[in-house]
Amino acid sequence: MLKNPQTKYTAFPPVALADRQWPSRTITHPPIWMSTDLRDGNQALFEPMNAARKLQMFRKLVAIGFKEIEVAFPSASQTDFDFVRQLIEQGEIPDDVTIEVLSQAREHLIRRTMESLKGARRAIVHIYNATSPVFRETVFGMSKDEVKALAVESVTLVKQLAAEQPDTEFVLEYSPETFTATELDFAKEVCDAVVAAWDPAPGEKVILNLPSTVEVGSPNFYADQIEWMHRNLARREQIILSVHPHNDRGTAVAAAELAQLAGADRVEGCLFGNGERTGNVDLVTLALNMYTQGIHPGLDFSDINDIARVAEECTQLPIHPRHPYVGDLVFTAFSGSHQDAIKKGLEVQQPGAQWTVPYMPIDPHDVGRTYDSVIRVNSQSGKGGVAHLLQAHYGLVMPRRMQVEFSAAVQRLTDETGQEVDAHQLWTLFGREYLEADAPIRYVAHHLFEAGSRQGIRIEAEVNGLAVEFVGEGNGPVEAAVAAIGVPIRVQSFEERSMGEGADAAAMCIVEVAMEGVAGSRFGAGMHRNTVTASVRAIISAANRAGAHVAAVAEDAEGCAA
Repeated sequence: MLKNPQTKYTAFPPVALADRQWPSRTITHPPIWMSTDLRDGNQALFEPMNAARKLQMFRKLVAIGFKEIEVAFPSASQTDFDFVRQLIEQGEIPDDVTIEVLSQAREHLIRRTMESLKGARRAIVHIYNATSPVFRETVFGMSKDEVKALAVESVTLVKQLAAEQPDTEFVLEYSPETFTATELDFAKEVCDAVVAAWDPAPGEKVILNLPSTVEVGSPNFYADQIEWMHRNLARREQIILSVHPHNDRGTAVAAAELAQLAGADRVEGCLFGNGERTGNVDLVTLALNMYTQGIHPGLDFSDINDIARVAEECTQLPIHPRHPYVGDLVFTAFSGSHQDAIKKGLEVQQPGAQWTVPYMPIDPHDVGRTYDSVIRVNSQSGKGGVAHLLQAHYGLVMPRRMQVEFSAAVQRLTDETGQEVDAHQLWTLFGREYLEADAPIRYVAHHLFEAGSRQGIRIEAEVNGLAVEFVGEGNGPVEAAVAAIGVPIRVQSFEERSMGEGADAAAMCIVEVAMEGVAGSRFGAGMHRNTVTASVRAIISAANRAGAHVAAVAEDAEGCAA
């Protein structure tokens, strides 16, 4: 039983803002977005990203449309320092993108940070020190004057070192860490002193970032704090007011939205809410919330599956199947009443018309998803647990997205028969849908060969009854098989599992592929005691299930055979 909270916890006093304006405002345009996936998000991982994964994530963030990206804490490790140098020296930073780096307010760390930026076209230098009473008194043993002096001295040093690198345009960002637990008048005092020390020229701006380092109050409390600072900061016209909400209370998205109403110009966060403890504000949810209100966020999430797979690969963290907009099950209805309402809504929804489908706040097509998985069968709708039966009786473990895809085939079967299906029928149907997907390309055999440092493969097959041979190369058998058959598919995920125990157990390979210009993805599967054979069969299965996209390849193959 929970203890009496009044003896252990104390609520922060309300902000004296009787004439608050934010409740009557609406969001009309997107903020300046800043991704901290490579810094705040990276430091929260069990295993921080290596250089290759960081570069993959950086490129994806650029492709999404982020113009400000916090890339590292260069004084914290050689890995981070080297990554900043790699981006600069290898020309990875587009002209319209500004990198950002973070440093504590300590002289040797600032000097190391500035050294990492040599040769950059433009960079944001983000300095922070904690300002709240518990940090001043308990952690650092510093007075208010000492805390303010540390911030001013650090910013002055950054300005001095920036003058020594005239070829780089430097922008200052300052954060009073633990802002939400800091007295507002003192937070303003420190921020005003920092802006005065930097003394931006006419037309220049300083970024003042007011982080909810720990969520200590409700979203309206944070909004009041932001509006108070917005209305009271000196030289407000030369300030970009930024927020960095964390999610300790589970309300970071709401806090960020209300903060924008209260005067915030800029939002820092991570894809899918990654970050320390319960995470940073989820920029995907925040942006798509805006999109559903008729405001384009300026970020491109039109292929949300691909973005999700990159994020999962780079962070090694799964995205919850119920995650807003991107979860594998968010466009799936199990309830019979939900299914009926969605079905009726889709039947009358006209292309280009106002979106009004029940239970669906966003059109799945807008984020690269399909309608195929919207209505499906599970145990809750009286048809049995499809995935559970196949795993329990046959050892088949399907990825969640494959479960969604396969459920459409199950739905067709149950609609045709009007009866409940058992495990044997499901296994037979799975084989027909995936393992026997051999038209127009039917696998016969394959042979591997070395092609220098790459893997080569010759695939003997039949295309519409004619014997053909496909040849290709790649970094491994899967990539080589894709190159050999020549179908314009991109492998998004690949899984290999044993279907039993012992040396004779068969391997089940499952591959998810996407095609340029086509929403969603398709799965293929192959089963064989030889794992490479199973992999090649899975690739051909996926290609065949791509349907019309295989037709051109099939025609070419027939021509060669003739």
